[in-house]
Amino acid sequence: MCKIMLIDDDPSLQLALRHIVTDEGYAFCGATDGRQGLAMLDEEHPDLLLLDIMMPKMNGYEVCQEMRDQGRRIPVIFLSSKGDIVDKGMGFKAGADDYLVKPFDNEELLMRIEAHLRRYKSDLAAARARKALPVIRAGDLEIDLAGHEVRKRGEVVELTNKEFQTLALLASHAGQAFTREQIYEHLWDEDCVVDGNSITVFIRRIREKIEDKASQPAYVLTVWGVGYKFAADFGSAR
Repeated sequence: MCKIMLIDDDPSLQLALRHIVTDEGYAFCGATDGRQGLAMLDEEHPDLLLLDIMMPKMNGYEVCQEMRDQGRRIPVIFLSSKGDIVDKGMGFKAGADDYLVKPFDNEELLMRIEAHLRRYKSDLAAARARKALPVIRAGDLEIDLAGHEVRKRGEVVELTNKEFQTLALLASHAGQAFTREQIYEHLWDEDCVVDGNSITVFIRRIREKIEDKASQPAYVLTVWGVGYKFAADFGSAR
C-alpha cells in the first residue's frame, strides 16, 4: 500500500485529506510544520508528499529543497493558495513535481497522485533493472553495462552508442561468434539488408580504441568465415 504524506499547518485540511486518500486505498500520515515533516520522512517512508508553502518554522520551498539535497526522490506536489506564476516557478525550482492551487478539486488531486505514483514506481523499477546489470571485467577493460561506459586501465574510452552496443553484445557472450547479420540486427533491432562494411567499420573503430594494437587484437577477435567474438579467456562479470 502506498503512503501519502501531507505537510500543512491547517488542521481542517489535514483531516479532509486523510479521508480523501484513505478512502482511495492509500495510507496517510501528516505533519503540521516543515521541520516536523522532515523529521518524519525517515520514520514514515512515504511514497508521495503533499506540501504546503506558507508554514511556520520552515516554508514548503525550503522543505522541498532540503529533501532534494538529501537525495530523496519521492514525488512532491505543492498544495498552495499562492497561484502566481512566480510562486509556481519557485516551487518547481525547489524540486517539486507538480503544483496545485487551493481550493482544488479532490478528483483532480487523486488523478495527479495516481499519475505521479505510477511514474515513480516505473522509475524505481528501471533503476533496479539498471543496477542488476553487471560490470564486465576483461583484462585491462571494464565494460559498465548500466552506466554505458567503457574504461581501459581506469581511463574512460569514448565510444559512440553503436560502438558501445556492439562491444557490449560481444562481451556479454564471450567466446560466442556472431555473424555480421546478427550484430546488425542487434544494433537496429530489426531484420534488414546488411551492409557488411558498416559492421567492419564499427569493429575497426572499437579495436582502435580498446586494443593496444588494433592490428593484433586481444579482445575483439575475427572468426574467419563467420564474424566476430569477444575473447573467452577474458569473459567475467561482477
